[in-house]
Amino acid sequence: MLGTLSIRDIVLIETLELDFSGGMTVLTGETGAGKSILLDSLSLALGARGDGSLVRKGAEQGSVTAVFDPPMSHPARALMAEQGLPNDEAVILRRVQTRDGRSRAFVNDVAVGVAFLRDLGALLVEIHGQHDDRALVDPNAHRALLDAYGGHETLLSAVSRAHANLKAAGEARETAAARLEQAEQEREFLTHAVGELRDLRPEAGEDEALAARRHAMMQAESVADDLSQALEAVAGQNDPAVPIAGILRRLERRPGAEGPVLKPILAALEQVLTELGSARETIERALADGAFDQGEMDRIEERLFALRALARKHQVQVDDLAALMERMERDLAAIDAGAERLAACEAALVEAKTSYDKAAAVLSAARREAAGALDEAVMAELAPLKLGQARFATDVDSDPARPSSAHGNDRVSFTVQTNPGADPGPIGKIASGGELSRFILALKVALADRGSAPTLVFDEIDTAVGGAVADAIGQRLKRLSGNVQVLSVTHAPQVAAIADHHYRIEKTTGEVMAATNVTALDSATRGEEIARMLAGATITDEARAAARRLMGSAS
Repeated sequence: MLGTLSIRDIVLIETLELDFSGGMTVLTGETGAGKSILLDSLSLALGARGDGSLVRKGAEQGSVTAVFDPPMSHPARALMAEQGLPNDEAVILRRVQTRDGRSRAFVNDVAVGVAFLRDLGALLVEIHGQHDDRALVDPNAHRALLDAYGGHETLLSAVSRAHANLKAAGEARETAAARLEQAEQEREFLTHAVGELRDLRPEAGEDEALAARRHAMMQAESVADDLSQALEAVAGQNDPAVPIAGILRRLERRPGAEGPVLKPILAALEQVLTELGSARETIERALADGAFDQGEMDRIEERLFALRALARKHQVQVDDLAALMERMERDLAAIDAGAERLAACEAALVEAKTSYDKAAAVLSAARREAAGALDEAVMAELAPLKLGQARFATDVDSDPARPSSAHGNDRVSFTVQTNPGADPGPIGKIASGGELSRFILALKVALADRGSAPTLVFDEIDTAVGGAVADAIGQRLKRLSGNVQVLSVTHAPQVAAIADHHYRIEKTTGEVMAATNVTALDSATRGEEIARMLAGATITDEARAAARRLMGSAS
């Protein structure tokens, strides 16, 4: 609830600090005393549009500070936590308005945007009056009020989850369809490309191996004559191995072949024969390996050309062609699987839509039931408020064909019929100022602490009524104050008499300029103020007696 309201240099107020308590508080005073200044100041702290004309004459800036103490579970705390604001003690809203029209907003001494201040303020205070344009008149807020009245939190959560699933399924279906469409556009290209790659069957490292083979063949051709002459020298008609072998055999037959003279010679000759054989084999192998085959050379060069041309076409390295072929084959397979994937996504979308429709239908039924109960509760309040001929109805328009939302398929609006035979219409357009304020009060009483901010401010909703109607208004404000903090600006003594707390607003005229003062009243001074409200400028004993009776009845 609102604990403290501090005002500095706003219109006729130089310095003012008011402390508020729970229950019902009234603010009274003569017309023009400055009651609207208090409400304008509070509205400024709650994020209303600023204006340089609000700054007191002679001051460069004015400020308003409103202190609240909502429980930690209140939505205002969650909104502050989202912004990373200090949130463990009181909630302090402060607005500084400069004469040049600029303004600054603070929450717990942290600078914030005015839009955020307005959102936060709406969770803490509702201001209602004859020209109210807030939640009870705004059709966009009627659904939330009906859900709060009906206690639909669980059903709303179910619809919200179903909507999130439906949205996700729709996005998945759209993604699958887009991918399939794109893939189909690429099918012809991929089919042709994969066909070329499959015909060529490239292998990793093949380019290097073919180039090396071609180089070897070309090099072998250039040394083939020399190798032939070398082979002729070690294995031809003048093969040196033949005489060496003859000499070796003769020496082996001589006496002393195992002696110290011949044995090393024999071993050396055997080594020579072995090396000559090895040389012959090496040369023969080199000649065989390097044998120039024009057909093979043509095949190597043709394949190298094809591999490199295909690599340039796909802008990859030759060694990457094999991996490219595998990737393109997977893409082709994915195209074939894309239709199946799209079908699965469409089936999931249908299932999600069915689940959403079921959850939304349950919520719609609950809303219609709650609407009937709310209508009865509001209608029960209208007769004492001199609106016995009026009719109030909560219209729940359900349309499953309407684009889905996290709140269901319903449009909820409060309609009224102020006179028999008249056409019902939106509450904000049909009801006059006085009727609207009483409809609002009846609604707030019916809603009680459901769907309400912790502080309700009623600005002269008892204007142009008196007697039993004013008393009925006071009784309902009092009932509301059992659940929320109620502040009421009133001209009705019946309303003032029933309050728990009473402030009198006065305007004094000094030598330089006027000033607005606010005084907290005790039981004695309350009686005098209520007598003034009854009698006017001249307070009579009869008025004082009537004031005492009103206060006694209220007690």
